[in-house]
Order: sequence, then C-alpha cells, then structure tokens
Amino acid sequence: MDVELLAPAGNFSKLKTALHFGADAVYVGGKQFSLRTFADNFTEEELRAAVSFAHERGKKLYVTANVFARNADFSMLQDYFSLLSSIGVDAAIVSDPGVAYLAKKTTPDLALHLSTQANTTNKYAVKFWAEQGVSRVILARELSLSEIAEIHAFNPDVELEAFVHGAMCISYSGRCLLSDYLDGRSSNRGACVQSCRWRYEVRALNATNGQSEWLPIEEDGKGTYIFNSKDLNMLGYLDKMRGAGIRSFKIEGRMKSGYYLATVINAYRRAMDGGDLQLSQTELLGVAHREYTQAYALGNNPQTVNYADSQSKGDYTYIADVVGCENGYVYAEMRNRFKKGDVLEVLSPDENCGKSFTVEELYDSKGENADDGKLVQEIYKIACPHSLRQGDFLRRKNG
Repeated sequence: MDVELLAPAGNFSKLKTALHFGADAVYVGGKQFSLRTFADNFTEEELRAAVSFAHERGKKLYVTANVFARNADFSMLQDYFSLLSSIGVDAAIVSDPGVAYLAKKTTPDLALHLSTQANTTNKYAVKFWAEQGVSRVILARELSLSEIAEIHAFNPDVELEAFVHGAMCISYSGRCLLSDYLDGRSSNRGACVQSCRWRYEVRALNATNGQSEWLPIEEDGKGTYIFNSKDLNMLGYLDKMRGAGIRSFKIEGRMKSGYYLATVINAYRRAMDGGDLQLSQTELLGVAHREYTQAYALGNNPQTVNYADSQSKGDYTYIADVVGCENGYVYAEMRNRFKKGDVLEVLSPDENCGKSFTVEELYDSKGENADDGKLVQEIYKIACPHSLRQGDFLRRKNG
C-alpha cells in the first residue's frame, strides 16, 4: 500500500497550493467544530467545491470535526455530518467519543478518522476505536516508532496516521488549558492563542516600598521561551515510519501560509518519490521554523523545548505568487518588496524548482516600467527565462 502525503489547508487557496505541490490528500475545517477556529476555514459552499476540486484530481479531502463537544453542540453536529456525507467527503476527523457515536449512528457511510487529540497511545485503544467504527487512527505525537510498530502488528487492518512535520505542543497531544487560563479562549474548543509561544517575564513586588519591577527568566542563558516546543521534522526517517506501519504522513499547519505549505509539501513529496534527501532537508531550512526535532520517534527525548527564540525566519524571503506566464514573462502577485537587479528563485513542483533569474525587466499592472516592486498585491510583469505555472512561487535568498 502506498503511503499518503496529507497536507493542511486553512482555506481554498491553500488547498490548491497543497495539491499543486503534490499532496495526496488534504484536511480542512468547516466554520464549526474544528480545532482551528482562527483559520479562514470553509463555508458549506466551499466544502462542496473543495470536494469536487480534490476528487477531479484523484485526491482525497478530510474534514475536521474534532472539538470536545458539549450537549448543545449535538443537534448541529447531526446536520453537519449529514452534510459531509452528502457531499462526498472522504472522512471526518473526530476526537470526542460522543461525536464519534453520533456520526456512526446518523451517517454510517461516512468514514471516521480519530484525531490525535484523542491521545491514542497503545494498541488496545486502537483496537477499541476500530470496534467503534473508526477506520483510521491519528496517533499521539508522544509515541516512538517501535511502539507504533507494535500497535500496527496488533491492529494490521487499521490505518495509522502520524505527523511528520510541523509545530509541536507542550501539552499531551494538544490537551492544553494554558490558553484558557491566560486568555479565556479554549484550546479544546478550537480557539487556542498559542500562549506556549509567548515570551514570559516575572514581576516582583517589593513589600517594603510597594514598587514592582520586571525580572528576567533565563533558561540556560538562552532566553525566556519556557513552554515553546521545537518543530517536528521526520524527513530523514520516512522509511522507518513506513516500516512501522504508518500509512499517512501528516503535515501540521492549517494556520501556516501557502508559501510555507508549498515548501514543506514539496520537500516531502520529492523525498517520498526518491529525490535527493539532503536537498529536501535544505528546503526545510528555507521557511520560518523553530529548531527541528524528531520528538519521541526514536525513544525518550528530554530535549524538545526551543528555549532560544520563538521562531527563526528561514533562509528565504517569500516574494510573490505566480499567477501566469506567457511569451517570456511571468505575472506575479507581490507579497514582499523586490527590485530590479534582485536574483529571484523559483519554488515549483516541477523541474523549474530551484532555478533562478535576475529581475531585469519589470512592469506594473498598467504596463509602465518599474524599478521597485513595492506595491503589495500588485500584479507585476517580470521577464523570466523559465516557463512557470500558476501556483508556483518566487522567493529571494536571504543574506
């Protein structure tokens, strides 16, 4: 069985990017019941269109309904599952036992995948969920590959999905109350403000004079990001993940930019297809990320916190989205400033990836000559020796 590359899509544009760069399937959220309420997410009409768009290309689409539900949610959830079933969604992703029960009772033909939020960490839990009608289990991030292999041996007919790349959570597979306490927004209802990424300080009150002052917290002299997990990167261990029985490699990031998704999906797609592994690893350094880790895949690992900073900027600056190409010119929607004389590099799923060119001819949307591409979202016409496609990106090497 081929391993699936599964990518996030926070909106329709990102869905198109994910499929353009080689994802086999995407997971999205509707406007309700998803644990990423700050993503754009999909309306009912957009979900219908997304299913059609994916299926026309031989791809799959999964929809998250992974909140921990309250009683008042269930009347709406029943209608929601009926909608997902009727429009041909390939699976719904759920966490809550009650939600899973409702879905199987009301829409038995709708496949169910169990979210990582359910914290599935052992072979008996996987067997239990399979007996409840779940066809795929998205395993907890805390598992090692040896534990996953044991789960697969015990449950050979259950599909196993695991994360390969992206942000990690300081709490047990996302079961976190920090956002609730500090900002009043529930992580487990989809409103996490990522307070684990904040920079923390301590304020000391002098009881004698009533004055207070900020005191720095230092962890090993590297800073104050005391809850900030490193980012997962399993690119070098894909064969071992296959061998452990994992059938879906999941990329995290419904809140990430289309450019980020393009870079990461492209790197994993090429590696999975037998491309240069070191080149793919280099690509993953090109986008904003925290220090990388394999987390617990190889066993116990106490070094999973990124104390030094919140996030590095990466090796490239995202410059523009390619919207068309003809007669030796590329049409690109500007995202970051660039100028004549800049060397731009192509990010593409085809043979143009990594090719570069110097900006020598530059025109604005009125056809007037320009020296400086400084207007955000302006469609610029740039002389380009490469035949690019809509959906490709332009970037500039930093430094």
